[in-house]
Amino acid sequence: MFGIVRPCRHRLGQKLEAQWMAHLCGLCLALRGDHGQFARVVTNYDGLLISVLTEAQAAPGAGGRRTAGPCPLRGMRSASVAQGEGARLAAAVSLVLASAKVRDHVADGDGLLARRPVALAARRVAVNWGRAGARTGSAVGFDTAVLVDAVDRQVGIEALAGPGTPLLTVTEPTETATAAAFAHTAVLAGRPGNAAPLAEAGRLFGRLAHLLDAVEDREADAAAGAWNPLTATGASPAEARRLADDALHGIRLALRDVEFTDPKLAHVLLVHELRNSVDRAFGTASCSHGNPYAPSGPGVPPPPPPEPPRRDRRGLLAGCAVWAGLACTCQMCCGEYHDPWSGERKPGFCQRCDDCSDCCECCDCCGKCGDCCGSCCDGCGCDGCGCDCSC
Repeated sequence: MFGIVRPCRHRLGQKLEAQWMAHLCGLCLALRGDHGQFARVVTNYDGLLISVLTEAQAAPGAGGRRTAGPCPLRGMRSASVAQGEGARLAAAVSLVLASAKVRDHVADGDGLLARRPVALAARRVAVNWGRAGARTGSAVGFDTAVLVDAVDRQVGIEALAGPGTPLLTVTEPTETATAAAFAHTAVLAGRPGNAAPLAEAGRLFGRLAHLLDAVEDREADAAAGAWNPLTATGASPAEARRLADDALHGIRLALRDVEFTDPKLAHVLLVHELRNSVDRAFGTASCSHGNPYAPSGPGVPPPPPPEPPRRDRRGLLAGCAVWAGLACTCQMCCGEYHDPWSGERKPGFCQRCDDCSDCCECCDCCGKCGDCCGSCCDGCGCDGCGCDCSC
């Protein structure tokens, strides 16, 4: 799973975390349902934003939930997951963009893709994903040609870019693609008036995605001799940060013009968590969860209460069976998983660290707009935490 919006469950709170997981699982199952098991590998954190935005605009009760069967990634427990056109649009976008990403890696000869047999197999996968995404997009009224065109134009722009080329020239194709996807959520939700502000939010989200990817990969790209927007154009990290901060501000303003029925999760992800992503990419993030040196005192939110112990513990044999399933999926190493016996959420072995460096403070505007703390806007009294502070 990949993406720039990677929320920490300690900030979301139980209610919003459950909603976020419902959309993540819904995207994964939409991919499997329409395109088979292998398509699930393109599940990504940013793709589920399409599903979140669609449901956030839909009439109450029209979002759609179903109970999914046991899954190894959920500790072999069932769950309520998102379904419907929002999840299918998210699946279509994820497939087309994953197809483009694979083609890009093949063209660059990255890693094993430098070997001809592997490259041929990867091209075949990319073609199949592109066609599958186009079929699903057509089924929900979305023409994925705009995504394909953006990817094709990106190649030409990168070939011509050099010192002095504006960064926004390089990010334009990504902006166009994400603007189209965000705007179509308004069509699916039956709120055409939301299309313009959502297109603006999507355009700026695409800009951020491109910039943060460039910042995070700059050193690795330099070591590998790969193309990087900052290196190619001569832009400084300070310039990239200025553009990122402007995009954050623009997204917050655009979302204020969107008519939502339930804005909380969309707001948390696209305002607060997106700012956390920017801070993380530029090395300015910090996490106080579990940190004995974390700031305390007036205006600083208290740590979240511990989760109550689960009562539905499995027996020894059943837990061992689930453990084996988790081990086969690599979830115990690379992500988060539910303990096979207690059901408690735990970080993967490769994710465990002392400073919880991949998460940060609950809500940047705590202390600035009253009770916008705890579960990060869940029930806050400042209009979905649309406060005028810097967040």
